[in-house]
Amino acid sequence: MSIRIKMLLSFTGMLVISLLFILLTASLYTFAATGDLQSFRDIYKVHYQINPLTEQGESIFQEMKFLAKNDPDDLQNKVLLREYDMKLRAEKSGLYIRRENSQIFESLTFNQPELKQALPAYDLNNYQIRSTFNIGERFYAYAKFDFQYSDGERGSIFVIRERSPFAELTRKLLPVMSFLLIGVLIIANLLLFRWITRSFIKPLNQLRSSAEHIKDGNLSFELQLNSNDEVGQLSEAFESMRNQLQLSYALRQQDEVNRKELISNISHDLRTPITNIKGYIEGIRDGVANTPDKMESYVNIIHSKAVSMDKLVDELFLYSKLDLNQEPFLFKTVDLADFLEDSIEELRYDLEDKGVALEWNNQVSGPAMAAVDPEKLKRTVVNVVDNALKYMENEHKRFEITLQADEKWITMTFKDNGKGIPEEALPYIFERFYRAEQSRNSSTGGSGLGLAIARQIIDEHGGFIWAESQPNDGTSIYIKLKRLNEERD
Repeated sequence: MSIRIKMLLSFTGMLVISLLFILLTASLYTFAATGDLQSFRDIYKVHYQINPLTEQGESIFQEMKFLAKNDPDDLQNKVLLREYDMKLRAEKSGLYIRRENSQIFESLTFNQPELKQALPAYDLNNYQIRSTFNIGERFYAYAKFDFQYSDGERGSIFVIRERSPFAELTRKLLPVMSFLLIGVLIIANLLLFRWITRSFIKPLNQLRSSAEHIKDGNLSFELQLNSNDEVGQLSEAFESMRNQLQLSYALRQQDEVNRKELISNISHDLRTPITNIKGYIEGIRDGVANTPDKMESYVNIIHSKAVSMDKLVDELFLYSKLDLNQEPFLFKTVDLADFLEDSIEELRYDLEDKGVALEWNNQVSGPAMAAVDPEKLKRTVVNVVDNALKYMENEHKRFEITLQADEKWITMTFKDNGKGIPEEALPYIFERFYRAEQSRNSSTGGSGLGLAIARQIIDEHGGFIWAESQPNDGTSIYIKLKRLNEERD
């Protein structure tokens, strides 16, 4: 069942309940308006004095009045009086005839012993022929006519009808009140239904339309938010979801571009050494390397290219495992001053062979303990150094490693005097597949994964890595790790 139908049924149910409530309210209106029944009777007494009988009862009264004027003695004929009484009973009225102080006829409708005493005195001038009287809590309205019989004695005709203020109020006002309140309720419900529809159904239709857009792959639309109620909150959550999906889709598209670029780069980097290896092997097979020196040179070059390929594959494999959180980390408590000194000893000979002067600057007094994975951290240092060497083209090459620490953090700085990194490229050098140098040559080639791997490793250590650089003034790579205040095994 749709929400619209449920709402329509709920409004219909509310209308029915309201009508029942109106009936109950109308039945108690007398007491609510006046406070007691007597006050109500006072309100309607004048009305009943003017119009005490029904239209048919009034017609019978006029007929008997005419008879009293022209042939008053007939009003002692009880057969005739019973006929009139039967007609009045159909109108819920009764007949009473008197002669002086005696009763000629009393309708069985009344059954009221005190009726005679409650009737007004004779008034042959008939100044007031319609009025009301009470007998206890019972309320009566009447029409009377005083006359004289042929012998001169006085007589009276009373056509009496018992009236109930409670019943009359219900009869008179309930139809008007009912139609009025039904009209008000219908209009109010229609307005409420329209308001609910505009504020509830319309936003839901917008959500449905938005969901269809998403199903069709369209994420570029914007959902308008017009309310702060539950539906508005749902719309806000839906819009947030759409933004996240759009961002995720954009990232996926960018990842796809990066993946294609990686495949292209890896393919190029693999193709180049493979082509060289094939060339040198063909040279050996064709007898070009016809001397021991040439043969040794060819074999050394082939070995160098194979090592380069192996390093490239190893780097790609490591990055993939880190990206999938499949590379285990074995943390140990290490003194980073000793760690860097050992790393420098391993790097010193390679750097000196390339003409790079290495400087070690330890500014920490005492141990600088941190929880690290030594192998992974060493890989980070090697990647940072290798990245610096690619772009170090100065005649006097210099590389400086500095260690600093405070109470909470240990900072390692790796500074070179290379050509620096362009300002627009600096925010992206730690992103995967990014290469500040877009040319693919033997001196600057690479997959663009070195610094990305370094960042993943440092992130796993709960640390930070960033770069600062000035064109033609070198680049500094900073690595900050949490310092341990106490040594741990």
